[in-house]
Amino acid sequence: MLIIKGGTIIDSVEHKMYRGDIWLKEGIICRIVSQTDKKQDTADVLEELPEKAQIIDAEGMLIGPGLIDTHVHFRDPGFTYKEDIESGSEAAKKGGYTGIVLMANTKPAVDNEDTLKYVLGKGSKTGIRIESCVNVTRQMQGKELVDMEALADAGAAGFTDDGIPLLEPELVREAMERAKALGKPISFHEENPARINNNGVNAGKAAEHFGIGGSPREAETDLVARDLPIALESGAETVIQHISSKEAVQLVREAKRKGNNIHAEATPHHFTLTEDAVITKGTLAKMNPPLREEADRLAVIEGLRDGTIDLIATDHAPHSAMEKEKPITEAPSGIIGLETALSLGIRELVEKGYLTYPMLFERMSSAPAKLYGLPGGRIEEGAEADLVIFAPKEQWTVETFASKSSNSPFVGEVMPGVIYYTICDGKIVYQK
Repeated sequence: MLIIKGGTIIDSVEHKMYRGDIWLKEGIICRIVSQTDKKQDTADVLEELPEKAQIIDAEGMLIGPGLIDTHVHFRDPGFTYKEDIESGSEAAKKGGYTGIVLMANTKPAVDNEDTLKYVLGKGSKTGIRIESCVNVTRQMQGKELVDMEALADAGAAGFTDDGIPLLEPELVREAMERAKALGKPISFHEENPARINNNGVNAGKAAEHFGIGGSPREAETDLVARDLPIALESGAETVIQHISSKEAVQLVREAKRKGNNIHAEATPHHFTLTEDAVITKGTLAKMNPPLREEADRLAVIEGLRDGTIDLIATDHAPHSAMEKEKPITEAPSGIIGLETALSLGIRELVEKGYLTYPMLFERMSSAPAKLYGLPGGRIEEGAEADLVIFAPKEQWTVETFASKSSNSPFVGEVMPGVIYYTICDGKIVYQK
């Protein structure tokens, strides 16, 4: 038995916080002793502790449900020099994550049962809960749908061609209808390539700095505006991935008023940084869709605050140092994010008054678990014992990573929120 004493519990379902002790046994939260409940005397309860119980002193710390990220690249199979399932899971544990949903743009792509079996098999040995989406189209070519039914039966968490937009509206419609019938989410990377001269850099001040065309906001809004009406008609649980522009946030807001099957992700880098970071950090701040203007960053934050954006996902995208050292137009897009996400949420959203801790953990744990039907996402008796324990005011410096890659624009920054324990299925999988 594992007992966590004296921490402040974040209830992201009921939106409250309270001091208490949590008892974990056989992978389940078997008892919660609230120190604010006058009906229970914590001292008396502690006298009942089994002799061999392991005790964690969480005095002064917060206890949240383990984080769940529904948009992660572990590059395995095919690009394991950047990351593999083992190293990626260590980065996840260090960042407080107990649940991960992988993207399918590997080599080979996860468009077949054998590759899905490989990914899930390796994931099952990591100590945390690793799920995987599969592709929408064969070999991510945007022409022919995969066997969605067979892949759902084989354990697919959802469907996405993340990294490549789907350009044929009728194919999008059929994919949504089939995803709806299967009860699986379907996620979309919304960037119209016809609008983009150079990806990864906003078509504005940043593009002008580098003397390139860049990627305008219309590249995103074109496809978001096309796909949301189809999503409403189909009823599919549809996710607009890594939203970046104020116009796209408003389109999602309006669509959510018409149907509860519309979802959107925000990444920590899109609610923290603007295109100014690309000018100062270069390729370390290049990503698709790109960092945009301050008005867009604030719109993303407002979307998180009012529930328009219901998911915070890292889009953890490892690349080697050699790749990121290439010129801005040649270097790949993407940054790692699992190890800094919680701290950025604390610094940019909670400490600045946009979200409470229960709201933050709803978007980083409860809502992802609910959308994908995953274990965790809640702290209550009978729930899975998936937890993160952290000191919100303690600071740390972004220096070294558990990830194989270090392509982060936040290297050298001092951040709040030191993670002391990550617990999955009742077992300590990370300890500071």
